[in-house]
Amino acid sequence: MGRNIMTDGVAKPARKTERRGAHSLASLAYNSVSDMIRHRQLRGGQVILEAPLAESLGISRTPLREALQRLEGEGRVQKGEGRNYVVRKVDLGEYLHSLRLRLLIEPEAAALATPMIPGSVLSEVRREVNDLMTGAAYHTVSHWDSDDHLHDMIIDYCGNGVMGKVLRELRVTTRLFEIDRLKDRLQPDSTEHLAILQAIEAGDPEATRRAVAVHIESLIAFARRNL
Repeated sequence: MGRNIMTDGVAKPARKTERRGAHSLASLAYNSVSDMIRHRQLRGGQVILEAPLAESLGISRTPLREALQRLEGEGRVQKGEGRNYVVRKVDLGEYLHSLRLRLLIEPEAAALATPMIPGSVLSEVRREVNDLMTGAAYHTVSHWDSDDHLHDMIIDYCGNGVMGKVLRELRVTTRLFEIDRLKDRLQPDSTEHLAILQAIEAGDPEATRRAVAVHIESLIAFARRNL
């Protein structure tokens, strides 16, 4: 238990408590900025103005800078001019290269994950895909969230930490690429995701491997045709 420091008869929190508080603020900043990048409130190439952003989050610049350093380590932001951070911008070439590398790795990860994924997780991901397909209105955030949950599920249960780390880094790159016609991917994404889920539910690693490969090849073909 952390000790208290007495000053003028008033108990002051120990340094351990202060460190916990600073860590919580940095985590808050990390989650907030991550969401802003994912939801395109901060776009590729945009300079992150620390002072107004920290003020809007109700924190000081210190925990915000800690969060930005963490995001830099993940490849989501990078240093710009001076001390400023900039949201990393991914062009079409890097996006396609990342997809091609995913095509080599992710089908194998999915095959490894097939016998390991709990039925409750599969059911939740399937529900999200079905909700997307039957929704009255299109929501970009819901589309991205459903996509993240399916691919993160494969990474989480593939049982290979090195493979998972590489895939997470590749997912960051492909996620940062800004697709203006994302709505056009709703039907193919959902249909291909359901095919992946069906193969996993059937306990068929080879069918899962093929379904994931078809999905990534579809993304590559879409980019070549439309972007």
